[in-house]
Amino acid sequence: MPVESPRLYQIDALLRSAFRTSLPGADAHRLLAPKPRPGWRPGEVPAHATPAAALVLLYPLDDAPHVLLTVRAGRLGKHAGQVSFPGGLIDAGESVRDAALREAFEEVGLDPAAVRVAGALSPLYITVSNFAIHPVAGVAESMPRLRPSAAEVARLLPAPLAALADPANLRRGTRWRDDLPCDVPYFEVRNERVWGATAMVLAELLAMLGLGPRDPW
Repeated sequence: MPVESPRLYQIDALLRSAFRTSLPGADAHRLLAPKPRPGWRPGEVPAHATPAAALVLLYPLDDAPHVLLTVRAGRLGKHAGQVSFPGGLIDAGESVRDAALREAFEEVGLDPAAVRVAGALSPLYITVSNFAIHPVAGVAESMPRLRPSAAEVARLLPAPLAALADPANLRRGTRWRDDLPCDVPYFEVRNERVWGATAMVLAELLAMLGLGPRDPW
């Protein structure tokens, strides 16, 4: 049965309420973490990790809440072709909030003034790149004008919140790493597999909104 997601004005209130309590953090991340995930300890971020920020933007499209995702350009190193949030490295002296908004402007042309920042989700360590991702949740009241950078973005992937919350779209597959099989849970979104760190951040977002996700294991 299709899942009915909250309206956008309700999401803003739900997020602000959730940020006043303890975040789901590692409990949510663990649900969508590939197994095995060498070097990753839920809830821990090594001091040597490189800090980066990502914008988790919720906005209206076709009268329904969506999350802004992108398919990364094929030239972008280890995560090329994967689905991600707009984001990148935090510059010296820059706040997590400002870095997330700046990166979103550089990658997809999103006007920072169009975003109402709700708060920061739990940081997440990515072992393969040694990044510590600091996701920032924000809401745009209307469909923003976007101009993706061809150097960084292959295409935009608007993800309906209701589709992310629908258990039918939470699946498991196998990927190979260092000649070993890895069991990978993922969201199926518009014929793309959303897995890894992006899926783990989405798991926390859904938990904060009271939309799951279920345990795929």
